[in-house]
Parts: sequence; C-alpha cells; structure tokens
Amino acid sequence: MKIACPKCNWEPDGKAYWVCSDCGTIWDTFSTAARCPSCKRQYKITACVPEAGGCHEASPHLDWYTDLDRLLEEELAKIRERVGAAV
Repeated sequence: MKIACPKCNWEPDGKAYWVCSDCGTIWDTFSTAARCPSCKRQYKITACVPEAGGCHEASPHLDWYTDLDRLLEEELAKIRERVGAAV
C-alpha cells in the first residue's frame, strides 16, 4: 500500500511533521492512523507538508492510502478461506 497526498502525490517520509492542535505533540500521523499518540485525539483530515515538498492542501486522512479497496478484498478473501476451512 502506498501513502501519498491525494492532491499532489507527495509521499510522507516517516518524519514527525504533524502537530496535535489539542496537546502540541509532534508526530508522524501515518504511524498511528491519524490518532495523536499523547492525547488520543483522532483526526479525520490530514494536511500535506509544504516544508517537506508537499502542497499544504488538506484531505481526508483515508484518502492518503492508495489501493485500500484492493487491500480490503485481499483481507476478506483470507477471512473467507479461514471460515471455509473451519466448516
């Protein structure tokens, strides 16, 4: 699965660019699926990072993950296999 800004295709490099507006923690939002590791606030929107080469536009966090439909289908197929094998 690839993670990239849906507006400019910038790919995060794993560094801590995002700041929690509630507690000020700085972290990599993609390491926690957009949940602040300190106060546990869940973010639905993620901004791109111009300082690292991005566009500064904001998009729904889930839109950053490419091929989610394919990943979900693969996981569902695995579950169906396990369920079918158990019957």
